[in-house]
Amino acid sequence: MTFRVCSLAAFMTLTFGLLGCEHPSGNPGPGPQVLRPEQQLDFATLYRTNCAGCHGANGNHGPAIPLSNPVYLAFSGEDVLKTITAKGIPGKLMPAFAKSAGGILTDQQVAILAHGMIEAWGKPNLLISQPPPPYKVTLNGDAIHGQQQFAVSCASCHGPNGGGGQKGNGEKIGSIIDQSYLSLISDQALRSFVIAGLPDQGMPDWRSDSAIPMTDQQITDVVTWLASLRGANAGQPYPVHP
Repeated sequence: MTFRVCSLAAFMTLTFGLLGCEHPSGNPGPGPQVLRPEQQLDFATLYRTNCAGCHGANGNHGPAIPLSNPVYLAFSGEDVLKTITAKGIPGKLMPAFAKSAGGILTDQQVAILAHGMIEAWGKPNLLISQPPPPYKVTLNGDAIHGQQQFAVSCASCHGPNGGGGQKGNGEKIGSIIDQSYLSLISDQALRSFVIAGLPDQGMPDWRSDSAIPMTDQQITDVVTWLASLRGANAGQPYPVHP
């Protein structure tokens, strides 16, 4: 009697076990599998999870430089985008994303992001007829000439001394010589803004605000003047209490 009860119990246990588990232990079911972070190779997903918070959901209208600006993409190029994404900008708000630099993305994922920006928002041959100044500064700047050039090329929107102005539609523009702003932005970012503009905010590129585009020297001088206004300890702790 005891043997029959034990056999029946064992049979019922095995039967219900098979009904409750369609797949042997260790084998996944037919449902969708979650990718490991390093296996994610979709540009849209990588951009949304790593870049959109600062650069905007569609590459614009974020607190950082708009990446969907075709002029910026054309004058910076894919290699620059890859380097910045991988290594970040030391001392500023742009972090390094490559694992080799302490980030979370593989080299392949970094390359997918850089190439994907060009594919999604770039315009091939956009600046062939009018090449822009180089991405990196190559000339020595003069702050005095930069202030003079600022008054010619930038003051109509930013005010005569950069302290703020307004657009043609009456919209106010904040100060670009504010110490907090200058401490957060690099010289390269200032150069990029002058050359590529900020189309999502109505700022023209280096060609569009006058009949004569700004030269490389004029752009370098303007950035030199703005950088000179940072102060010795902008964005850094004071060496001694002021």
